[in-house]
Amino acid sequence: MPSLAAPLRDPAPMLEQALSDWGGASDLWVFGYGSLIWRPDFDFAERREAKVHGWHRALKMWSRLNRGTPECPGLVFGMLSGGSCRGMVFRVPQAQARQVMINLWQREMALGVYDPRWLDCRTAQGTVRALAFTLSRRSPSHAGVLPDVEYQRIFAEAAGIYGTTRDYAQATYDELLRMGIDDRALGRLLAVACAPRRA
Repeated sequence: MPSLAAPLRDPAPMLEQALSDWGGASDLWVFGYGSLIWRPDFDFAERREAKVHGWHRALKMWSRLNRGTPECPGLVFGMLSGGSCRGMVFRVPQAQARQVMINLWQREMALGVYDPRWLDCRTAQGTVRALAFTLSRRSPSHAGVLPDVEYQRIFAEAAGIYGTTRDYAQATYDELLRMGIDDRALGRLLAVACAPRRA
């Protein structure tokens, strides 16, 4: 696991590109699939349940800041290509959108790991184009396939500035269940985390 002492990429031009793609002429939509669902940290005018096709939620991104450290990396969710993902979209009024994006970059893009994308999100009221933070399998921060014993260790030991990987995963799972979404893969990982660790 490579240690990251500096951002993989400069987040600033990526923010400017996202702002340009948004254009500033309308309200901003943001798609949440992990902690943004239960802790958006920004004001919004509307929230809807949404589904994205072509991407899925996976606890497969190394976190060396928010939920871990360079010495003991944790894991956070990324959106990987393939499948589908149910989550939440938030509508931010046009007047507040630029500042919200700046704040989102400070939270989600501090190390320049995610690939920001504009995705079509299907809701009961129609499809909206929303900003989402996706992860490339080619990224050094993509954890790939990990054995259960490694997940157990990470859940037991990893913690960062926002708390532990385990609490993060559990909070996301609980909120998804409240929304009527049963993420079986995440549920299995949490069950693994609670199993006795082998010596």
